Amino acid sequence: MNKNILARLLLLLIFLSNNMYSQDKNAVHFSIADSDQLTTIYIDKNTDELVLWAVNELADNVKEITGKRPEIIPDQTISKKGMYIGQVSSVFFKSKSNDLSGQWEKFLIKKEKENLLVVGSDVRGTVYAIFEITERLGISPWKWWADVHPIKKEKLALQLPQKGIISSPSVQYRGIFLNDEDWGLEPWAEKTFEPEVGNIGPKTYEKIFQLLLRLKANTIWPAMHPCTKGFFTLPGNKEVAQKYHIVIGSSHAEPMLRNNVDEWKPNIHGEYNYFTNKTQVDKYWQDRLGELKSAQNETIMTLGMRGVHDSKMEGAKDLKESIEMVEKIILNQREMLSNTFKKPLKEIPQAFVPYKEVLELYDNGLRVPDDITLVWPDDNYGYIRRLSNEEEQKRVGGSGVYYHISYWGRPHDYLWLSTTQPGLIWYEMTKAYENGAKKMWIVNVGDIKPAEYNTELFLDLAWDINSIKSDGINHYLKDWLTREFSPQIAEYLDPVFQEYYRLAFLRKPEYMGWSQTEPTTPIKLSDFTEEECLERIKVYDNLINEVDIWQSAVAVDKGQMVPDERQDAYFQLVTYPIKAAAYMNHKFLYWNLAAMTIDLEQKENYLNLSAKAYERIKELTVYYNNRLSKGKWNQMMSMHPRNLPVFDSIKVPAISQEVAAKPSSKPTITINANSFVVNKAAKNYKWEKINGLGYSNNSVTLFPFKHSYFAERPSVSYEFDTEKTGDYEIEIHLLPTHANNFDHQIEVQVDASKGQLFAINTKDRDKTWKENVLRNSAIVKLPVPITKGKHTITIAVNQTGIVLDYITVTTKI
Repeated sequence: MNKNILARLLLLLIFLSNNMYSQDKNAVHFSIADSDQLTTIYIDKNTDELVLWAVNELADNVKEITGKRPEIIPDQTISKKGMYIGQVSSVFFKSKSNDLSGQWEKFLIKKEKENLLVVGSDVRGTVYAIFEITERLGISPWKWWADVHPIKKEKLALQLPQKGIISSPSVQYRGIFLNDEDWGLEPWAEKTFEPEVGNIGPKTYEKIFQLLLRLKANTIWPAMHPCTKGFFTLPGNKEVAQKYHIVIGSSHAEPMLRNNVDEWKPNIHGEYNYFTNKTQVDKYWQDRLGELKSAQNETIMTLGMRGVHDSKMEGAKDLKESIEMVEKIILNQREMLSNTFKKPLKEIPQAFVPYKEVLELYDNGLRVPDDITLVWPDDNYGYIRRLSNEEEQKRVGGSGVYYHISYWGRPHDYLWLSTTQPGLIWYEMTKAYENGAKKMWIVNVGDIKPAEYNTELFLDLAWDINSIKSDGINHYLKDWLTREFSPQIAEYLDPVFQEYYRLAFLRKPEYMGWSQTEPTTPIKLSDFTEEECLERIKVYDNLINEVDIWQSAVAVDKGQMVPDERQDAYFQLVTYPIKAAAYMNHKFLYWNLAAMTIDLEQKENYLNLSAKAYERIKELTVYYNNRLSKGKWNQMMSMHPRNLPVFDSIKVPAISQEVAAKPSSKPTITINANSFVVNKAAKNYKWEKINGLGYSNNSVTLFPFKHSYFAERPSVSYEFDTEKTGDYEIEIHLLPTHANNFDHQIEVQVDASKGQLFAINTKDRDKTWKENVLRNSAIVKLPVPITKGKHTITIAVNQTGIVLDYITVTTKI
């Protein structure tokens, strides 16, 4: 047994003795099952079918854990010991006083005498309460989607706070957008899971909707690429949405619940152009409304118009004409809605998504009726482009966010691994909430897998915005790993995942070829120095070792640390993402090192290591598709989405003695943003760090996030020492966040010199913006002569929303 494993064992035993059995002494205990008894579940005889399904899921989950299935009995009174589940309107709870009546998706779980009361304000609220219980019993929401199989126990009990749990959503509509599904979800559904349909059909959507309910979500934007049949065109899709009470919406490019790429037929309908073909376009929209008139589906209508797919509206000559036409289209669409559904417009949920060029229309005066929800998009790379100002926050329709943790497009896709830093999701979505985005949150999850963790994080915040604090992001990750595996594994994998996300924050695996797309460019050598390449390889090697430890011969008490029931889950949630990212880095970093050395033997060795890394990615992916979970996920994982150059093996000519120019490594002082020595706050605002955000993992910004400008600028000051007098360059690394008016500014002062102002926002999709999102950093550079000794840098900001990551001071010599 090697020294690393022995050290781990020693630390693990200490951890087990101190922590494993710690319990909340104030928790209320409700026994579900033990050797002597099994709790009975009582329901109203008129229980809604969806609630009945969830109750049966609970009973099945208990059986999977204990081997015993609770009996489900219809009843009318609370008279026997057991678990009573139902809506607030059920016979059980009519006589009880509570504040659930008339509420949206609220629930209560409380022990009363010897009984457990599980009450929801409505159908979904009741279902969410049931799945709150299953999760607290150790059932992962990813039980089916990531094979997190239940671990057997003889005794099963629910631990609750003394006052019970009362919970309701922070955001009304919470859901996912299935997008860019060409490389995983669609081929998997077509060839593996639902071959009888040959597409993403009702069987697949049923599993997705079950997942959404376990994650306390309620909304779907269905898959809509050319490879996928339109949601409403496949029999059973809308019926299964109705069965699971899932709200159906559609993306920024699909008004009136139409899937244009599949449903708009130019040879039948003509041009998708409202200027020249209004009659056909109106009929096309009205036909969908006619289908829904007699259906019982809950919907959110996306209004406005873009091109058939992700492109601007056809036919307009200029900005003014575009604005006028979109305003006219929205009024026409609203008239159709009112006439079809015979309801006041304020009772028909509607959304407007100012995505890409549509945001320019809105910023130039496009008027959107007050009761329509404004759904603000990010810039596709995790930075929300705009949020409601104070006047917009008064709108009846409120606002929301459309966010990406997967993206197809320029400057480069990230469709393969899900590496958006959790701290960034937390910061951007908390900021959005504090600025009024409380109506609708949609996250683009790509193929769902391997975005499990980030999807759940996003939806947990949507359910309870206060569930994770700025210093609790890593704790949330540890809790998640504990639920999926064990407290011991969580203790050691928590820092592994922190580093995994931090390294990807500097450069995602998909960006390691230093190439771009739309148009696609070839790979090239990176900007990393030799030292940086070697250090990055070393760190990734450590992550690989940490992942492997828990599947090695190490055993404590009983067998492997990863339980047999969770081996497949471990591969999906841990092994594949971390090792695939590591080997993608190895592939390019060893190639870089080969180009930097003149030693032919070393050069050949590096090239062999690069080639081996590519083969390792292939092996991992073959296992994922062919052997994992007995072939359940065949076709789900692609190691080359869109076949971009970055995913290929690196083809090099015969070994040459030519050597690539090495970026010079100059003496550099690095100062993390949380290391300030002095800070100047503003009224009602203060400087705080966010653990797990930025390359420093401790970025700093002003709290709270409610937008404000400052006449007296808040600032932070840092100290550093130089050993020589000379010319230096100071680089201030900030997150490339956005301001509504493109007016983020910082003022930088070095020692007693006059402060210099820098504008840090980029506009549209220019070269600097592309560089910034690929490296997750907006960089302010300040050349300055500095004498030997102690110095001070002071950075002041003109408004909230500016995030400092780290500072470097580098000699120019």
